[in-house]
Amino acid sequence: MRSRLGVLGAAMMAASLIALVLAGSASAKLTGEFTRFAQCPYTNPEVHRCLHSVTTGGTVKLGSKTVTITNPATLQGGYQDVEEGQFSKFFAAKNGETLSKAPQKVPGGLAGLVSCPGISNFILRAACEWTFENGLTGVNSTLELAGSSNDIEINELNLALGEGVTLKMKLKVRLENPLLGSSCYVGTSSKPILWELRSDTTNPPPPNKPITGNPGTITFLEKARVLRLNGVELVDNAWAAPATNGCGGIFSFILDPIVSAASGLPSAAGNNTAILKNTVHTTTSFALNQNDQENP
Repeated sequence: MRSRLGVLGAAMMAASLIALVLAGSASAKLTGEFTRFAQCPYTNPEVHRCLHSVTTGGTVKLGSKTVTITNPATLQGGYQDVEEGQFSKFFAAKNGETLSKAPQKVPGGLAGLVSCPGISNFILRAACEWTFENGLTGVNSTLELAGSSNDIEINELNLALGEGVTLKMKLKVRLENPLLGSSCYVGTSSKPILWELRSDTTNPPPPNKPITGNPGTITFLEKARVLRLNGVELVDNAWAAPATNGCGGIFSFILDPIVSAASGLPSAAGNNTAILKNTVHTTTSFALNQNDQENP
């Protein structure tokens, strides 16, 4: 692991020297591998590094439901250099899509979340039955940030070494279906789901058992100015999840308990799991600014 960090540090130092040599005078656009960082606020002097991480697979077990990740989700933005052992301040993507919305299908759809005969309110029960009769039974779950992008914390050293917590995120999960309405969530800004993702071995409370991630393999691109990590697997199975809220709009006082009960929510720490398979790219804001100048 230490040799891995040494290679990373030497390559990034060399990258800075190369960027100085190649610097031009005109401002233009990003090219090549640098284009993926277009939404990083790299012209902000507080931003020292940029992240572009795509989750392409994995699973999330939330309460009694397990969702397979089939639609890629992107986490992107900038962050600061910090002292060893500290977490960096994160800066939002320029287009506002720090965490892209990637709906994932919930197994069993609405039938797995709601039992129409069990709904006592006539209007809501009729709406539920109408939904089933018209085939609108699919339910998507979408991971969203709970609060500000500044709440994200990243530790690049732990990512490079493959040890310790790499990424902290406050999240909420939106459940989407015509019956559930537009504001059906697990988690809120005040009561978020907290993930502390790592690539080494977890130490969860029971009944969960330790699981191990993967720090991935390093590839250097653009004359060592861009770092790519292939096969990164970030995991956390020590987090808790609250009950649902806002499901069914004005009838949420009826539907929330039903959806929560069917989903095994609230769910205490040790009963939930996140396994995220990623391809991660990082670079420096210095290299991005220089790439702009190199391509008039």
